Amino acid sequence: MDTCQVKQPAAENPWSILILLSLGLLISFVDRTSLSAALADKGFVHEFSLSSVQRGWLNSAVFWSYGLAQMPMGWLVDRYGVKRPYSICFVIWCLAAAATGLVTTLSALIVMRLLIGLAEAVVVPATYRYLANNFEETQKGTALGIFSIGGKMGPALGAPIAAWMIVAYSWKAMFVVTGLIGLVWMVPWLLMVRNDYPSRDELKAAVRRASSVPLRNLLASPVVWGGLINNFCYSYFAFYCMTWMPAYLVEQRGLSLEKSGVYTFFSFAGIAIVAALAGWLADRMIARGKDAVLVRKAFIVAGFIGGTTVLLGAYAQSPGMALFWNVLSLSLLGLATANNLALCKLTLIPKPAVGLNTGLQQVATSLAGGVSASLSGWLLYLGKGNYTFAMMAVFVFLLLGATSTMVLMQRKWAPRVINLVAAE
Repeated sequence: MDTCQVKQPAAENPWSILILLSLGLLISFVDRTSLSAALADKGFVHEFSLSSVQRGWLNSAVFWSYGLAQMPMGWLVDRYGVKRPYSICFVIWCLAAAATGLVTTLSALIVMRLLIGLAEAVVVPATYRYLANNFEETQKGTALGIFSIGGKMGPALGAPIAAWMIVAYSWKAMFVVTGLIGLVWMVPWLLMVRNDYPSRDELKAAVRRASSVPLRNLLASPVVWGGLINNFCYSYFAFYCMTWMPAYLVEQRGLSLEKSGVYTFFSFAGIAIVAALAGWLADRMIARGKDAVLVRKAFIVAGFIGGTTVLLGAYAQSPGMALFWNVLSLSLLGLATANNLALCKLTLIPKPAVGLNTGLQQVATSLAGGVSASLSGWLLYLGKGNYTFAMMAVFVFLLLGATSTMVLMQRKWAPRVINLVAAE
């Protein structure tokens, strides 16, 4: 038996911890995307004298530090466990989110966003390390569907709450309150999750296990590159909606800031529900003997193609139809959510490399956030305030993701394990 594996106490229920991890993801997205509501507020924009291009760069700042820290965080949780690194980073990003409401200069605002991204980089690698250790293949789609709800409900709930707080109080109060209230989550986290910080012998075993699939083997795998493309394309659309949807609804479709928050909620609630159902359905099909790779690929391609209907909203004449396609396109992308996460980060990845590969995949995810936020701002400038060019870019990336899934995600191209004795 691998000496690094520590038996969990009976009191720890993996499904309960999964819900807690989903809530942690929700809080991270609330703190990450609260800025999008502020950027739709004329008072905030005037306070910092922001142009469309500057709004794009400010929106993207969190993703650059988030991306740079992904692989180090994956390396960290593969060796030092989940509980302690997550706890430290969680406190840091909540305090930085709250401090955003206290800054008075654009440079200080950017520093806070960079710090939030740096600390939040632990969330996904830590979660996948936990899932790899505690869930079987026939449970992974369901587990990831539940986990992904946090990522969708974060902006779904955060957008209307942030908009309401800005209107009722101020953008400063919004940042302080949404940042500090998340710290309540630390209480059940510290009480419910076992201490998995390794002893000296366990650390040696963890290092030995992780080294069985080195970074060079990941980079040599077409599956890993397919995952990078998939995650970039999926996240480009998701982050476009998180960072620019409130402004689009206010500036081009004439909604009030409060109503923009409501429709942002509908879009992200839709993708959360579809993601959970699609993950569960794929698991049921796999449990009945269907090939896991083929099942998950089918859902992913359907999700990418469904998401391309966002372009229909750009050309819709009536605000009602524009809102319909806005909500439906993001909801349909949910067909890909859990299955893409499972395929790219668990199903086709050797267990010893889950943390490192997840960190690597998250680089593409965060890069997509940065590119989406800044490129959309530039395309908005080229379109003289019209969002059609920005939605065309989304359309192209979704088609690229569908193609990558069909061509690159094959078992024969999975990363190679070079030390089977050390591998689990």
